[in-house]
Amino acid sequence: MSRAARAGAALAAALGLLSALPALAAGPSADLPAEVLKDGVKGPVLPVPSAAAEDAAKAPAKAPTGSDLAYGAFQRGFYITAERLAEPLANLGDPAAQTLLGEIYSRGLGMPQDLSKAAHWYEAAAASGSAEGQFRYAMMLLDGTAVGQDVAKARDLMKAAADAGLPLAEYNFAQMLIQASPASGFEEARTYFQRAAEAGVSDAQYAMAQLFIYGRGGAADLAKARGWLRAASINGHETAQIEYGIWLINGKGGEARPKDGFLFLRRAAELGNPIAINRIAHLYKDGIGTAPDAVAAAKWAVLAKRVENTDPTLDDFFRGLDPAAQKAALEAANRFRSS
Repeated sequence: MSRAARAGAALAAALGLLSALPALAAGPSADLPAEVLKDGVKGPVLPVPSAAAEDAAKAPAKAPTGSDLAYGAFQRGFYITAERLAEPLANLGDPAAQTLLGEIYSRGLGMPQDLSKAAHWYEAAAASGSAEGQFRYAMMLLDGTAVGQDVAKARDLMKAAADAGLPLAEYNFAQMLIQASPASGFEEARTYFQRAAEAGVSDAQYAMAQLFIYGRGGAADLAKARGWLRAASINGHETAQIEYGIWLINGKGGEARPKDGFLFLRRAAELGNPIAINRIAHLYKDGIGTAPDAVAAAKWAVLAKRVENTDPTLDDFFRGLDPAAQKAALEAANRFRSS
């Protein structure tokens, strides 16, 4: 396990989360109907553009720089061209070009992966003041594969990138604060988590929900926790979708909305999550949030057994069905492919 993953596990243990928080953010889910995205509890999903940002958007376009041209080639998938355009600029100290080269070499885009070259250019970009370079090089220092592990230097670089406003660095630095001080690090970490959450990082939104649930770094507030669970769920965070679905069904932190809760849980079940698979079987069986459907319930009960998350109630339910219903459920389960 990489140090970044261990940092997520440490946060998970400290907060009592269902699973470790990953370092990278997930994208929004496009599979949830619009009506599900509403909630009586307001939880921010993306920040509102500032007046300065709107003015900047209206300003006349500037002539592209050399690094702009390199990034343009990169975005179109012309990675070799991007590397050729970026290298002379990087050698002259252009931090954007240095960061771009680090990305190309770290991912092996258009050429063999070369983590040593990636580390060289990320380090150069970090020294040039690039927040992205600081973040990427910090992650390499934490991992210790391509370069010697240096946790202290990684912490300094991660803080610099976080203080520069890079959302993923804010999220990861918050984890580092908690890992370094599980008893007292939550208050400072909460500020960084919130900044990343307001920028749309789903893992940070989920972390904010946990902070409000357990009252870490501030007072507990289930209504605010539900708002952040909602935001993370909409942004595709699988664990948040499960928790938020359960909260909607049970009316925790706000009004009960079992139909919407069912939709969130079904989406997580369709992604193959064992907890959601078990829950959705029970919901179909009991007709909660949806019409009762014995065959559908039995299908998910079979799938729950296959992912080793069944229970005696589901096992007894399946055994009590007539052979035709059992056969239909088994056939449906055999056709299932997680999306």
